[in-house]
Amino acid sequence: MVSVLTHGLGLCVAGIGISSLIASQDMLCVIVCMVVGTAIGQGIDIEARLERGGEWLRQRVDKGNPNSRFTESFVSAALLFCVGAMAITGSMEAGLNQNYDILISKGVIDGVSSISFAATMGVGVAFSVLPLFLYQGLITLLASWVGPYLPSEVIVEMSAVGGALIVGIAINMLGLGREKIKVGNMLPAMFLPLLYLPISRWIAENIGNLVY
Repeated sequence: MVSVLTHGLGLCVAGIGISSLIASQDMLCVIVCMVVGTAIGQGIDIEARLERGGEWLRQRVDKGNPNSRFTESFVSAALLFCVGAMAITGSMEAGLNQNYDILISKGVIDGVSSISFAATMGVGVAFSVLPLFLYQGLITLLASWVGPYLPSEVIVEMSAVGGALIVGIAINMLGLGREKIKVGNMLPAMFLPLLYLPISRWIAENIGNLVY
C-alpha cells in the first residue's frame, strides 16, 4: 500500500518539477547551471557528507542514553525529513515565489513515510516535526527576504533549475533508472543562475559592442 502511494505521489512530484522546468526562459542557463552545479556538488560529495553528518549526530545523541529508542527515532526521522533536496528547493520556491506546491507535496510524502517509520521505531518520530518546521521555515524566510532584491529572470531560472532537481527526486521515488540519482549533489546548481545571467548578459553586450 505504501509503495503504491509513493509511486502515485512520485508522479505528482514529477508534474510539479516539469511545470517549473518548462517555465524557463533561458534553457541554456538551466543546462549550464545543472552541469557546473552537479560537477561542484559531486566534487564536494554533498550527499555523502550529509549522510555522514547525520550518522555522526545520531551516534552522539544516542550514546549512553537510557531512552535511546525514542532518541534514535527522533533523530533518524528528523534527518530523513530535513536532509534532502526537496526540503531546500520547496522552501526556496515558497520564499521566492510564494508557491507552496512542493512543500505541500513533501508534507504528504513525509506523512506517509512517518506512518510506517513510527510503527517501527516509536513515538519519537512525531517530535521530528519541530526541527523540520524550524529548518524549512528558516530557509523560506531567508528566501522571502532576499527575493525582492533579485531580478525576476533570476528567480524564474532558479525555479526552473529547482524543477529539474524535483524531477530527479520523482525518478528516485518511482524507482526508475539503474541507480539512485544523487540529487543532493546537484543542489549547487540551483544558485548558479545568480552568476550565470549577469555573466552571460555582460558577454552578450561586449560581443555586440565589438561587432558594431
